[in-house]
Amino acid sequence: MSRSEFAEFLIARRAQLQPEDVGLPAGRRRRTPGLRREEVAALAGVSADYLARLEQGRDTNPSTAVLAALADALRLNEIEKHHFGKLALGMEQKANCPSAGQAREQVSPTMQAVIDALHPTPAFILGRWLNLLTGNPAWRDFAEPLGMFDEESHGNFATFVFAHPTAKKTILNWDAAADMAASALRAAVTRFPDDPSVQNYITALSRYPEFERRWREHRLTDFRTVVLKIQHPVRGEVEVEIETLDPAADQTVMVWLVDRRQARQPGLRLVNE
Repeated sequence: MSRSEFAEFLIARRAQLQPEDVGLPAGRRRRTPGLRREEVAALAGVSADYLARLEQGRDTNPSTAVLAALADALRLNEIEKHHFGKLALGMEQKANCPSAGQAREQVSPTMQAVIDALHPTPAFILGRWLNLLTGNPAWRDFAEPLGMFDEESHGNFATFVFAHPTAKKTILNWDAAADMAASALRAAVTRFPDDPSVQNYITALSRYPEFERRWREHRLTDFRTVVLKIQHPVRGEVEVEIETLDPAADQTVMVWLVDRRQARQPGLRLVNE
């Protein structure tokens, strides 16, 4: 998975660049979108043959200097550079770092006690693939009217965002939520490339064009600092500021704290620990 992810990322990012983005003349209309392989190779100072080997997965050990040059040639931002580096590191260390295997979805009594103790502050636990594993009563009170526990959501935050019929009306800045969910899943795939459940899950989500496009383009955003505006059926318009700590384990505790800066409407601050 790491090898194909790295190669697919190179190809996807090359396809999204236009000649004018990198200071090249537009020229005639191109048969395929994006820059030619030769153009990216020249910008990065590598041979086209070497770039072809990387894109085809035939070379899996690019140097740090080559990675930096390719990142600059592809005009990657800091978030994309970080992801790019993790993909390359995954190729290099895959043989020496055994996979964590299938996700651990059972919540321990200690973790359950932690979120119960936070009541009446809404708190819940997400699994590796954004499954909603458990939550305290305050979380259920907030999330249930949104439809997160409806059949269409399948108990999963990403499925709620892309599949639930009211998600786009409920989340006023829905694109931000969609980018957040897709980016979180992309980060999980990079971290846990050999989880046997991942491919079926991504295939199921790819039935939805908005997800498929983001996944195909390797769309990435800083999902740790997203602000969501939610039209809550009971509470009215609520602003949710999201901040996340990078979790090292399969499960993430999420706590929604009242944002005291909002005087007119209650806001919520989302923190991962």
